[in-house]
Amino acid sequence: MSVDIAVPPPPSLANDEEKLLAHVRALLPLLADLARADVLICLRENNQLRICAHARPHSIAPAYERLRVGETMTRESDPFVYEALDAHRVVRRIRDVPSEGAPVLREVFPLHCAEKHAFGAMVIDTNLLEVERMRRRNRAFQQVVRDLKEMAMRGELHGAGDVSPFAEFDGLIYADDAAVIRYMSGVATNLYRNIGYSETLIGKPLTFLETSDAKLFDRAVAENRVIERTLDERGREWIKKAIPIFETDALLWLHRGTRLAGVLIAVHDDTEARERKRQLEIKTTMIKEVHHRVKNDLQTVAALLRMQSRRMQTEEARGALGEAVNRILSIAVIHEFLSAQDSRIINIRDIAGRILNQMQSGVLDPNREIKLRLHGPNIFLTARQATSCALVINELLQNALEHGYDQRTRGGTISLSFQDLGDRVELRVHDDGRGLPENFDLNQVDSLGLRIVRMLVTDDLKGTIEMVSDNGVSAIVNFPKIPLGGDEAWNEQE
Repeated sequence: MSVDIAVPPPPSLANDEEKLLAHVRALLPLLADLARADVLICLRENNQLRICAHARPHSIAPAYERLRVGETMTRESDPFVYEALDAHRVVRRIRDVPSEGAPVLREVFPLHCAEKHAFGAMVIDTNLLEVERMRRRNRAFQQVVRDLKEMAMRGELHGAGDVSPFAEFDGLIYADDAAVIRYMSGVATNLYRNIGYSETLIGKPLTFLETSDAKLFDRAVAENRVIERTLDERGREWIKKAIPIFETDALLWLHRGTRLAGVLIAVHDDTEARERKRQLEIKTTMIKEVHHRVKNDLQTVAALLRMQSRRMQTEEARGALGEAVNRILSIAVIHEFLSAQDSRIINIRDIAGRILNQMQSGVLDPNREIKLRLHGPNIFLTARQATSCALVINELLQNALEHGYDQRTRGGTISLSFQDLGDRVELRVHDDGRGLPENFDLNQVDSLGLRIVRMLVTDDLKGTIEMVSDNGVSAIVNFPKIPLGGDEAWNEQE
């Protein structure tokens, strides 16, 4: 079921009309689900009618493929609506317009306050197949639906906008004004059989049930509003809604009062869904804890390697251990993000910012005055791609720092930029240092860092990399996005 209310009411409406419109509008989702029909509200605007709200049922195919909010209704295309407004009465007609799908039963209810002229209409379009199904249903339920439609027209039902939508497998129970059960849907019958009521419950009072149904009945009547409760009963978890129903007056435009007809109770067994949610929360917590421990372990390993590097006698050994530390910390950043959020989707720009900060504080000699810059939009990747991307960024930054500037260089800028190309991502690391040597061939280079980059980009990210001299050197990586949540499909392609 979906509702779209995008067109505000015209300013010409009086306060009482705006109040009625708000009540009718709040009831649309509930009415669309119970009547199994599309429900629209149209308002007078500049000598025509404009649709300001449209609710569609979620348990059956809607009468219209698209939401019609904002469209106009003319006398030529929608004569029944104008007939209802002109005659000031409810109109029911078969509407057969092949260009808009299957024929429907159109019911038009004029909206007005007291003796005023109608300022708009509530239109209910029901597929003829669903009309035939309704005719075969219990007469008590048919009357409930009729009463609900006319209650909606009068804006009498309060609290409808505060309850959750109906689910496809909700059971329905209707009890009359004496709280005696007069109707139970097949789904409701099966739900109550599951908790021990194998006999027929039609004709029995709600108090016969050892459930909260009778209390919900009394509460809905006392408050004259829709009531929703989440309950634990008979070892099951339920979501129940109670809707007070009032009898219809044949002379609707002269209506002055209502008499309680009964209460419709919707019953939803939410046990399995809540158990799945609990299990998912437990699993998510455990996964986050694993990521937290992995992050701590990686940081411990990095600390041990730092200690080891201080004991190295050669600059080459210390440099190799320093590079290993940065690689480990780049992976640790990913696990730190995953331990702090529920999603497996990571903003790679945040990761890049953390890597730049680590390098600025832990690798760069402040006396060299080399600046690191980050540009580009937020780009969200799967955890797998983000891990590979983090390693690529770390290696390219290390390469730019090592080969772009010698130890005597003072000043310089290394920039990392992202570009979102829709189904692809481009990242570029540019340094303004010395350019590439002559006859440079990335495939023949002997640098361990660049070999790691080439392997990650081509084998893991399924992308391409090139390095060009451009007032320094630019390393350009381009790779396709894995659809969010699509790591499994990516694995099957390998």
